[in-house]
This record gives sequence, C-alpha cells and structure tokens, in this order.
Amino acid sequence: MTSPSIIVIGAGFAGLGLALELRRNGLENFTILERAADLGGVWRENTYPGAACDVPSPLYSWSFEPKTDWPRRFSEQRDIHGYMRGIAEKHDLARFIRFGTEVTDAEYDERTTRWTVRTAAGDRLEADVLIPAVGQLSRPALPNIPGIDTFTGAAFHSAEWDHSVELTGKRIACIGTGASAVQYIPRIAPEAAHLTLFQRSAAWVLPKPDVEYSAVHHALFKYLPPTRLAERFAIWALFEFLALGLTDLPAIKAPVVALADRHRKTQVTDPELLAKLTPDYAAGCKRGLFSNEYFPALARPNVTVETTAITEITPAGIRTADGVEHEVDVIVYGTGFKGTEFLAPITISGTGGRKLADVWGTEGARAFLGLSVPHFPNLFMMYGPNTNIGAGSVIYMLESQARYIRQVVRHLAERPGTAVAARVETEQDWDDYLQRRLKDTPWNFCTSWYRNAAGRITNNWPGATVLYRWRTRRFDPADYSEYTKSS
Repeated sequence: MTSPSIIVIGAGFAGLGLALELRRNGLENFTILERAADLGGVWRENTYPGAACDVPSPLYSWSFEPKTDWPRRFSEQRDIHGYMRGIAEKHDLARFIRFGTEVTDAEYDERTTRWTVRTAAGDRLEADVLIPAVGQLSRPALPNIPGIDTFTGAAFHSAEWDHSVELTGKRIACIGTGASAVQYIPRIAPEAAHLTLFQRSAAWVLPKPDVEYSAVHHALFKYLPPTRLAERFAIWALFEFLALGLTDLPAIKAPVVALADRHRKTQVTDPELLAKLTPDYAAGCKRGLFSNEYFPALARPNVTVETTAITEITPAGIRTADGVEHEVDVIVYGTGFKGTEFLAPITISGTGGRKLADVWGTEGARAFLGLSVPHFPNLFMMYGPNTNIGAGSVIYMLESQARYIRQVVRHLAERPGTAVAARVETEQDWDDYLQRRLKDTPWNFCTSWYRNAAGRITNNWPGATVLYRWRTRRFDPADYSEYTKSS
C-alpha cells in the first residue's frame, strides 16, 4: 500500500504535530513548506518581553512527548520554542521541511485528483493531499487609525517586536489590552519615562497560579510519571469545567467572575483607576487573561490608563477624541491578529475553479469538523474554522485533528487516485449544529477577534475539548463525496 503524497503548509505546533502523528504511524510521504528560516510558528515570531503561554506547560505540550523539566508551570517563549525544536530534532523532522518557502496559491486538478502548489520563488510542487497548518494567529493586525503612517518615532506590532529600539527613559504608548499586552506592559513599564495605555475596553483578568518547578518537581515528573500525568489531568479537567461555563453550564461563570473581581479590587486601590479597569461586558465574551503583574504595573506612578477614544496618529504622538495630543517616542501595537481571515493570503482553488475565499464570501469561514470544505477534495485544515477554544490547550485539539487526518490518509492509500471532500449536506448539518450551540455563548455579546465583520463566530469551538475529540474519533467515508480522475 503506497501512502498518498502530502504537502503541509506551516511548521508550527499544527504542522509539526501532524508530522509526528504521520511518522508514528509509518506514513512519511510528506513535505512541510515553511516560509521562515526556522520552525515554531507563533512561538518563533512572538519574542516580546514577557512572552509566555497562558496554558500550563504540562497540558500545552504533545501528550506523547512530555517534558519533565519545564522551568515553570507557565513557560515562556524561549522554553516553548526550545521544546518544539528539541522534539523536531529527536524525530528528525528537519529533513521533511523546506524552509524559506512561502506558498502563494494552490489549485486542485480534477483530471489527476492532485494539488498543485506554487511558491513565491516560482516553484511548482504537486501532491495528493494538501494540509494548510498556518494557524489563526499568524498575521498581525494594525488598527485602522487615520495618520498611522505619519508617526515619526519608532512603532511596531507586539508580534514583530523591534528589539533594536531602546525603551529606557522613553515615552511609550501601548495600544491594546489583549493577551500579549498583559505580559509585556509589566516588563517595559519600569524602564519607561512614562507609559500610556490606550484602552478601548478593560480586560477580565484572573490571578495566574504560576510556580517555578524545582529539582524535586523535575525528579518526580521524570521518575514517577503518575505525578506528571496527575498534574496534566488536573489542569485539563479544570479547563474542561471552565469551558462548560461558556456553553452548557453558565452558572459556572459566577465564581470565576467573583475571583476576577476580587483580584482586581485587591490589586487596584485607586478608585478612578479601578473604574477604568472594570470590564463593562460579560465575562467570557473576550479572551480571559491571567496575570499577577498587570494591575500593579498600571498602578505605577509613571503609567497612565487612557480610555478616551483615539482619533488619529500624529507625527509626534496620538490624539484622542477630547482634542489632547499625547506626545510619545514609541508606539507598541498590541492589537491582535487577522484571526478570521483563514488561509489568507494564500489563494486556494477547488473543483470547477472555485476560490475558497469566494465560497466563504462575506459570511466567513466554515468547514466540516473545522477540517474539510465541500468541493475542495483532499484539502484538510489544521486549526481551521471553529476549532479555537475559550478554555484549554489547542494542542489537544490539534492532536484530535492529526489523528483524524491520519485515518483519512490511510483511507486514500487504499484507494489510489481518489480524493474526498465533505458532502454539502454533511457540512451544512455540522454548521447548523455549531450555530445552535454558539447562539447563546457570551462570544455573541461583544466585539472581539472571535467574530468576523458579519458577526459570525468563525473561530471558536462551542464546548469542552473532549467533545471535539469524540466527534473526530473516527473518519466515516459516508460523510464525504468521492472524486476520481476525469478524462
């Protein structure tokens, strides 16, 4: 039995996880195309001060490749990236990766049931199966503010941190209050002459139960694996419980909200600042954050939280709606990513010349199991539509997808020259199911990157991760249309 040839786009956690799953099952006819010179995805790119994961490392790691010597429970960027590099080296994945290869477009050929992939360098590659694993948070988004190109000082997005810019003694403006901002603001505020945080909406922030792992921890995890497994299971179970509060059991949110309120009131004593930092929207509507340092950093005498709306960027700084111009030396944009623009800017063409971007149109991305789109045979996405999570480790979701795709590859190996894509009815039933579950979630009641311009929630999975694991446990050919070579 000959394995179908596979092209994977992206060498982050998704692409590497799929490669590991395929190799563990004797399937090695694949190539990973990575636009950068190194693997790692977001953990290669995001090097801002304090960059770390807000999911504990015992869970934010591959289940079949545990690490017993994490420095701390919530690991920082360099340790996560180092973990990925180490596992890739252990399994000799570099020989499957073509670095410096940016994919521009991919086209399905109905005559051959194969995909043709083109790169920015003009190369043309072919494969039976195409698996985009480009992630949802790989393209930084800058705000649409008039005059953004006129600022004469240093300016950069947090995901493209300019380490050549000296921040000590500078007047720094930080725009955005997301997951990155709560990490880098505490690191850069002490060295700034003054830091102004321009806040559109306050964040829900919970205390971060971080600990530094000692030599005793490392020994226990290494020589008594049940201790490591127990911690991983406990973390997983807690996140599963919290996920239910976003979908099936809203009452679970009450103690979480109380914890967040107490954390904020304990760390912020100034009434005016406390009012600014108190969210005015439902908990869970935007991503919940974890930090023990964020509120104290904002309470520093050299920090100002500005809640008046920004009207324009000027050559010297930022002007707000009250007419005040805030003169600054550096602007840091912590304004997130183009998370709803799945697979962009790659042009994907399916049967009949259909463009994936046109199929999704203004309504937004959708796919059966977040993996397969009708009329796009042998295209399977990792971390596709509605597979992001409100609580838990996305790596658990990626492992579920990799296992499912491995089954698809086995199925195709038994039927050379064929291709499969989700049936229209199957995908529609799946989307109807998702929309029913998403309708009453808190994500519907504020503006966030979870929702696209049409108001559709294209990113998040509505429920516990174990439910997705169950849904993807078995590939069923009945869910798919089969395509054969045309004359």
